[in-house]
Order: sequence, then C-alpha cells, then structure tokens
Amino acid sequence: MSPIKAVITGIGCVTPIGIGVQSLWEGVQKGTSAVKAIDRFTPEGLRSRIAAQIDGFHAEDYMDKKRAHRMDRYSQLAVAGGRLALQDAGLRADSVEAERAGIFMGSALGGIAYAEEQCGQYFNGGFRSVSPTLGFSVFGGAASCNLAMEFGFQGPNETNAMSCASGAVAIGRAMQAIQRGEADVMLAGGSEAPLAPLSFGAFDMLRAMSTRNELPSGASRPFDRNRDGFVMGEGSAVLVIEAEHHAKARGAVIYGEAAGFGLTNDAHHMSAPLPSGMQAARALRQALAAADLSPDDIDYVNAHGSSTLLNDVTESKVIRDVFGSRPVAVSGTKGLYGHPLGASGAIEAAITLLSLRNEWLPPTTNLDEPDPAADIDLVSRYARETRANAAVSNSYGFGGVNAVLAFRRA
Repeated sequence: MSPIKAVITGIGCVTPIGIGVQSLWEGVQKGTSAVKAIDRFTPEGLRSRIAAQIDGFHAEDYMDKKRAHRMDRYSQLAVAGGRLALQDAGLRADSVEAERAGIFMGSALGGIAYAEEQCGQYFNGGFRSVSPTLGFSVFGGAASCNLAMEFGFQGPNETNAMSCASGAVAIGRAMQAIQRGEADVMLAGGSEAPLAPLSFGAFDMLRAMSTRNELPSGASRPFDRNRDGFVMGEGSAVLVIEAEHHAKARGAVIYGEAAGFGLTNDAHHMSAPLPSGMQAARALRQALAAADLSPDDIDYVNAHGSSTLLNDVTESKVIRDVFGSRPVAVSGTKGLYGHPLGASGAIEAAITLLSLRNEWLPPTTNLDEPDPAADIDLVSRYARETRANAAVSNSYGFGGVNAVLAFRRA
C-alpha cells in the first residue's frame, strides 16, 4: 500500500517581518531586514546588541485573555501561529475528529526566557513573588500541549528540542504521522522567544553572534564574505498538514506536498558542523529518497544560511556534493528575520512553500559580496521569477543535528 500523501493547507506565522501568511510573504518580497538595536533589555556588557524582534504582537488577539495570561511568550507565539494556520486552511477545530488530529512542535529553548524572568522575581521577593504558572510554563512541551488544549486535538503530541533544527524536525515527524495513517490533520512547526538577558548572553559568550551593532539591518548576511555571525530572532510558524484525501474531501486549497524528510547527526561537536558536511549531505539525500525525487528534480534550496563563518561554508559543500555541477537556485532568508532558533526551520518551510506556489524565489538579503568558498548558485540582490516544481529546506542545529524537508509544488 502506498503511503498517504501529506499536503499543506494552512500556514500561520508570527515573525519580525510579518504576522500572518500574507504579511510574511509581503515581508519576504519587500526584502528589508527587521534587525535593529535590541530594546527588550539593556544589553550592557554584551558584544552583540542587536536582534530581530516582533513588534505589534498582542496575545489577546489570538486567544482568551485569561488563557493568554497563563502562558509565557513562547507558548503565546505557538498558539497564535496555530490559530492563524487553521484560519488560513479554512479549517474549524471542532470539524476535525479530535483523536485524528495531533500536534508536533519544536523549540531550542522552550520557556527558558520566562524562567529567567521569574528567577529575578524570586531573588527580589522570594517564593511568594514567583508566578504560580512557572512550573507548567517553562517546559518545552508547553507549546504543543497548549495548542492541544486550545483546539481540543487529542492525537499524537510532542515538542522536540533539537536546537535550531527542531521546527523542521517537527514538520518532518508530522508528515510521517500523516503518511502512516496515524492522523488526518497535524499542526506542526516551531516557536521561540529567547530575547532575555541570560539566554541572549549565553550565545553572545560563544562569540557566534554578529557585532555589527552600528548597522543592524546589514548584520545578518548569509553566505557573504563579510559575515561575522548570526543575529538572534524570535517567532513562530505552524503548518496545517493533512492527509490528501481529507483535504480534498473538504475542498481545501493546497500549498504543496510535504514529500520527504531526512535526519542525521554529525556526532562531531556541540556548536561546529562536521567540516566535510558528510552527514548533512546524507540527510539531504534521505529527504530526496523519501520523496522519490532525484537531485535533478530540485529547482530551489532554501538554505539554513545562518550567517556564521563555519556553517555557510559547510552548507555550500553539502549543496555541491549533492547537486554537483548542476545549477540549483539557493537562497538564505535569515537576512530578513535573523535566526529565531527552533522556529527558523518552520518559518523557512513556510517561505519555501510560498515560493513554489507563487513562482518567485527570494533573494539572499545583504549578500553584497559572496564568499568565494560558497561557490553555489546563490540568488542574490534580485528575486527570480520562475516556476519551481520541487524544493528542499535545510535546517541545522547545535549538537550536529541535520534536518532536511523536501516539498513538491501543488
């Protein structure tokens, strides 16, 4: 029996360049970086003092005020993304068989920023000053569990913590659950809210973040010769993934097919990629094989493109290894919204699907002088208006995690 096709029918997102699928796409087309001086806290003593923040997000616009008050920002972003995704899919939560609907989410840090805030409360005023919601707000699974309670979905549910690849891992696992017939509908994606002093500072101490503080909008520059690190961001993106027969039965508009997923580990280093890129290339080949696609079938690669010195060069090797001399369009979109850690793979999956549907491949923002070591077919400066039939989205995380998603055009 052939696997059930998993199709995407809804996209919900809360990002620094736009809230909602239409605003996200307009932000991608506009091509203007959302990175600016961080104002969530005073970054005194830090090398990096810039971030991609979300302005204009009010949790009460997407959920009951009382429920919003019981969630930290991490869970609020997740629930808002889920609600927007269901609205975009034209799918009422109460129209789905609850036990056949599930949720897979991903996050690098979960509610750690809220825990950090509450630690301050504790040190200033003792236990009585700490929120009673702390215990069930900070654990990573709060994202998928709050989504389940919000919409009554009783099927498969988990939130993985595979660092910057976690959003992509969640989508891949949801795709597989649909293909195996374990659910008819899945919400899947990533959420991250890491902009707090200690959480932010921990990455600053790794010297992995850009210090281009005087020109924030030019700080995140994937594959550029003059890149000096990533820029931390926040956000969420959630996809509605359905069994094809379920989507067609209700006349849903389909963005594309989630066709393949690959997942490997470098087993090399906590923060540096395996220099050869061998395991990242294997994850890409796994995704293609699972989707029954060959390298020649792929028209676009949405790169992880973190804007770090090591990652971009290694990813370029991976792309050359898998696609050889054949030109395949590649762009990294983190120049627009920075690196929202575990949400990035989900945001980039959404952008990849929109690129397939709209026949428009986004450029790589801030790519002024491509790194000679990245000799791949980079989409730079100007977008390409072209029909792409299949695409992949790469996501890599701390600990050597490599996750790749393969999509087909609807």
